[in-house]
Parts: sequence; C-alpha cells; structure tokens
Amino acid sequence: MLKPDTLRKALTDAVPALRDNPAMLRLWVDKGRNIATLSHSLSFEKQFSLNVAVSGFSGDIDTIFVPVMLWLRDNQPDILTVEAGQQASFSWTLVANSDSTQDLTITLQLTERTQVKEVDGALYAETLPEPLPPVAVTRPKELYVHGELLSSWSS
Repeated sequence: MLKPDTLRKALTDAVPALRDNPAMLRLWVDKGRNIATLSHSLSFEKQFSLNVAVSGFSGDIDTIFVPVMLWLRDNQPDILTVEAGQQASFSWTLVANSDSTQDLTITLQLTERTQVKEVDGALYAETLPEPLPPVAVTRPKELYVHGELLSSWSS
C-alpha cells in the first residue's frame, strides 16, 4: 500500500511538531476490502479506511488539516470533487486533554488500484499511483464559429 506512507511523509514534512516528535503520529488501516470484476486479469481495487491519529497536539488543527487536504488533491481527488466523497470520506474527532493539548483522529475513505498481469505463466502485481489530475482548464472569454466572433464576456 502506498497511501499510508505518502500521507505520513506529507504530514511530517509539513507539520514541525510531527517532524520533531514522530511518535505523536499513528496511522492504521481498517475496514479494508478488495473489489474485483473477474475480468481477464486479477486486477482489483483496495477500499479501506485510513485512520490518522495525532496525540498531544498543541497547535491549531488546521495545521494538520491543510496538509491532508493538499495530499488528498493529488492522492484521492474524488474526496474533494465528488459529492459522495465530500459528504462521507473525510471525518474526524477531537479530544481536548487536561494539559491543553488535543488528540485528533482523522478517518479517510481511500482506494488504491492493484494491477495484476500474467506473463509467461507468472503473476506480477503492482500498486498503481493515482491518475494525474487533468490539466488546468482556462476559462475562455470569446466564442468563434467558423472564424467569426459570436460573443465575448468578461467572466
């Protein structure tokens, strides 16, 4: 699995408290399942809950949320763009401790694709990275048909 490790790296790179004290950060997977279609290959999709726990954190929780959101944009963009993902794929709980720190637990509903190829009687499995996001779309301000300007607008 790629996503737990890449999220851990993103958080420890972006949050100084986690970089300085990596024991504050725990990640674990549960509620995993594999979805396959019995097509010509044994390729499948792993669906799972990734739990991220930060204990004894004394900063603003947005310090953790923003790097997670940035990571999601590249690694599970449907959470940010598809209504079902927006509604149910990123949840969290927060416990205020008596020492003015907080324990934050984030649960992300994630997927990873595994491609299985058969070559000369042997099976080769590889976890695939997320597809690249589409190229940024610019918004046109004019419409031409057959070379003739039909309309223009400012936004």
